[in-house]
Amino acid sequence: MTSAQGTQAQGWHARLAELGIRLPPVAAPVASYVPAVRSGQLVFTSGQLPFVDGGLRRTGKVGGSVDAEDAAADAKLCALNALAAVDELVGLDQVARVVRVVGYVASAEGFTGQPRVVNGASELLGKIFGEAGRHARSAIGVAELPLGAPVEVELTVELRG
Repeated sequence: MTSAQGTQAQGWHARLAELGIRLPPVAAPVASYVPAVRSGQLVFTSGQLPFVDGGLRRTGKVGGSVDAEDAAADAKLCALNALAAVDELVGLDQVARVVRVVGYVASAEGFTGQPRVVNGASELLGKIFGEAGRHARSAIGVAELPLGAPVEVELTVELRG
């Protein structure tokens, strides 16, 4: 049994503590939406930006003023912000598995490393949830993101029965 599997029985908050990870406060919406919505046994998060203490960690386009490694760290932060939204709505310990991740990467012309950037989110979810963190995913290059963010991530999670 992996550490993540053993922790699932105890709860995902215990797994976060084991990894030394603290969820940030839920990021305030920047427009007319809510951070997360439950429909049946699924929770869908709105796209989360790499906010730290109410502001973006950095702005710019990946492959231009932002390098892919920094953007991957931003994607990890986006995933933590999404988990915070899930936690506030239903409680993180109600999560059975991560179903889908969608990552948007503000890309400089010619940049094609979007999957590597979104791996920042995917790898974090794997560390936290183990097998239950394996998910379907899209990594999409876009011209611009809100507030000039380099990356945005949204999650869909399934809740326990």
